[in-house]
Amino acid sequence: MIRQELASVAKSLVAPGKGILAADESLPTIEKRFVKINLASTEENRRAYREVLITIEGMEDYISGVILFDETIRQKTKDGIPFPDVLSAKSVIPGIKVDQGTEELLEFPGEKITKGLATLAERLKEYKDLGVLFTKWRAVYTIGPKIPSGGIIERNAEALAQYALISQQAGLVPIVEPEVLMDGAHSIQKCEEVTTKVLTAVFKKLQEKGVDLSGMLLKPNMVLPGKDSGQKATPLEVAEATIRTLRNTVPTAVPGIVFLSGGQTPEQATGYLNEMNRVGGLPWQLSFSFGRALQDPVLKTWNGRPGNVVDAQKAFLKRARLNSFARFGEYNLEMENG
Repeated sequence: MIRQELASVAKSLVAPGKGILAADESLPTIEKRFVKINLASTEENRRAYREVLITIEGMEDYISGVILFDETIRQKTKDGIPFPDVLSAKSVIPGIKVDQGTEELLEFPGEKITKGLATLAERLKEYKDLGVLFTKWRAVYTIGPKIPSGGIIERNAEALAQYALISQQAGLVPIVEPEVLMDGAHSIQKCEEVTTKVLTAVFKKLQEKGVDLSGMLLKPNMVLPGKDSGQKATPLEVAEATIRTLRNTVPTAVPGIVFLSGGQTPEQATGYLNEMNRVGGLPWQLSFSFGRALQDPVLKTWNGRPGNVVDAQKAFLKRARLNSFARFGEYNLEMENG
């Protein structure tokens, strides 16, 4: 029964035309976002901003789930309604980021491992009581001279697989996020090579630990040139490299792939997703789990002012609708001005 429930939730999260909003920024990250609009990162300001996102009428037409942060899942609307209840009432599935950030290891200079496994099982019990149905854990890999090393790829794959197993044992769908960062001067070819190594190691560990692949989702990076490389890749080149990588690494039992935006502009992320969905005939749903690529227009429009909430929510709905078109390969740049 648990396997069937996990598979059902996983499929719902990648329902055709829909995707996931990542609203799980840690306190340091949300502070960086607020600095850009000259807003102090107080608990009330963070709560008010998340309320702008969570209370959007009609978001359920394009958004299947929302990933929350530990602080956010405990917060309520100004009317006293818990955020998870607001989402559930409109059939949007609440989720939670469960990793506790990264740390550097002396034996792997310049590389990071993700923390949080020691307390994970206990925390999941509370999160489930708060109404979540899925979780997310992120590992990061930097491309540089001699990195990522085989050792860090192995260590993070082990942690991702252990997280996924603990999550499923708690009755929650794990979203496994191994992110090869855009930072650096590497080529798109190097990104494909590293992403292939990372995903190969991750799925090897997932299968070794007996994780049910039909009850999980993958949240990978798209295959892109480093942002300091000077290399320009067309949407078609990105789509071909990304799909080639996925075909070489991701088992068909996985129901869906929800891409992260990873520092791309909203237009870039939507365009690349659209190009991949134009291919067709793939064994997985290709969807999105965007943070900045969905939220940037909202933050800029809201600007911390209550009078801007309606326009900010309209900006979100436009962005979400464009990504919904991209799910079917029906997006084009002219829609940005429509």
